[in-house]
Amino acid sequence: MFGGVFDSASIEKAIKDKEKITETPNFWDDHEKAEKVMSSIRKLKSKIEPWKKIIAEVDDLLAMYDLASESKNEEDEKEVVSMFNDLSVSFEKLNILNLLSGEVDQNDAFLTIHAGAGGTEACDWALMLSRMYLRWAERHNYKTEVLDELEAEGGIKSITIQISGEFVYGYLKGEGGIHRLVRISPFDANARRHTSFASVYVYPVLDDTIEVDVKPEDLRVDTYRAGGKGGQHVNKTDSAVRFTHIPTGIVVACQSERSQIMNRQTCMNMLKARLYEYYREQKEKENSKFAAEKKGISFGSQIRSYVFCPYTLVKDLRTKFSVGNIQSVMDGDLDGFMNAYLLAKMKGLPMDGTADDEADL
Repeated sequence: MFGGVFDSASIEKAIKDKEKITETPNFWDDHEKAEKVMSSIRKLKSKIEPWKKIIAEVDDLLAMYDLASESKNEEDEKEVVSMFNDLSVSFEKLNILNLLSGEVDQNDAFLTIHAGAGGTEACDWALMLSRMYLRWAERHNYKTEVLDELEAEGGIKSITIQISGEFVYGYLKGEGGIHRLVRISPFDANARRHTSFASVYVYPVLDDTIEVDVKPEDLRVDTYRAGGKGGQHVNKTDSAVRFTHIPTGIVVACQSERSQIMNRQTCMNMLKARLYEYYREQKEKENSKFAAEKKGISFGSQIRSYVFCPYTLVKDLRTKFSVGNIQSVMDGDLDGFMNAYLLAKMKGLPMDGTADDEADL
């Protein structure tokens, strides 16, 4: 029915089975459990109902095509072309969505950016990247919240942003890695060309259906005063929180809330997300299916280059997808890169293209 894109029959059966559960007496007695079932039904329906709509639109297009063929009317022919173009766009979007079938692809995401070596230049680059991802989220009407930010001269040393919306993690998961900037530095009085690096890490916000065990004895908790802009904004209590997971060395921090209790909860959510990714990567490495080790923030480990000089080009070194309009990319036009990554992963294509990158410069 759907061209082998997915097993529609099993999805339909799963929906019916779960809908039967909702008809049982006292279903809503356990409100939390009931909400999970309803959420599962909505997710299953979101996988199949858009394809049903596409099929109905294909039938309408075929009917319009037959009408235009008989009438030989120019307006009818234009209508067929318009319907076909709209249908093609809808089909492409659904095809990409269908690639987001991982356990946590539908979840929100934590996105963390760290400036690499290079002082002011690198900190400015980290700030530019944070602005780029915030613009991307804005384009998709996603909600964003800055959870932790370490300012530095000329930019930021690090930042953690929570981005909320449907399939946020699924789209962003290919953005993790080292991002390289090549430009004439505005901080160099001699106007020389500089290369800067920043690392991007992406982790899913976990819901209650995924358990990650954090033992109290494995955790070191530090509290400190959150940064502020001065005056009435200065925080006079130790509301900011930092968690260090001793066995893995993972560190997370949050200072976005005035309450230490709320910052602790956010920190725990972030830590569980980081641990989920950490254990997932360890498992996949053991199975020889994954080789995305954390590399140094320097040459030879980047996933994408942003070149402002001597020409303008943004190139993903894994998929070879590139865009010449660098300003549109910095304004959040990242869908082409994300879609290319998802398609390459689906096809099982090798995506270690950092070696030939120096030829571009």
